[in-house]
Amino acid sequence: MIDYIKGEITELTPAFVVLETAGVGYFINITLPTFSYLGEHTSAKLYVYESIREDAHVLYGFRHQSERQLFLLLISVSGIGANTARMIMSSYSAQEIQEMIASGNVSALNAIKGIGIKTAQRIIVDLKDKIVKGVGAGEMPNFASNSNNAQKEEAISALVMLGFASAASQKTVERILQEQPTLKVEQLIKLALKMM
Repeated sequence: MIDYIKGEITELTPAFVVLETAGVGYFINITLPTFSYLGEHTSAKLYVYESIREDAHVLYGFRHQSERQLFLLLISVSGIGANTARMIMSSYSAQEIQEMIASGNVSALNAIKGIGIKTAQRIIVDLKDKIVKGVGAGEMPNFASNSNNAQKEEAISALVMLGFASAASQKTVERILQEQPTLKVEQLIKLALKMM
């Protein structure tokens, strides 16, 4: 089991990072808060969760061990896979997710794409006691904004990587940018996730 990977960032998108260490490039799926953090660095240390299946060996990376612990709690819930957990953690900060679960906020969880009312209720029932006992996570840093076009391309790319259709992603992102042209990439993707 890999605990963490530390290396040079050779490629970074809102959906994944490639970390090179000892001549090997590791393709690691990430959340938006992790993307925001990595955007300010040339090298990084990410705590890793390995998903080993028959057809794939997939890595998920997190800035803090507490974020990885929250991810593990989310995927322990019946009906929540790794990509759904990543979408939840891209829609809200780890702190916000913990507060939603601890307070039983079904409607906020239900607002996330792919999370129905029953799934949101199941997350709260299964994890409330564990969250209240304390997973703990700090605030996520803000991401310095890029030019409007670069933001648009990164947001669309991230949505496509998360499994949404390219045309629908582009339409949603463009609509958001018309109303709020100064949004940061992370905020733009979060809004798009709620609208799709």
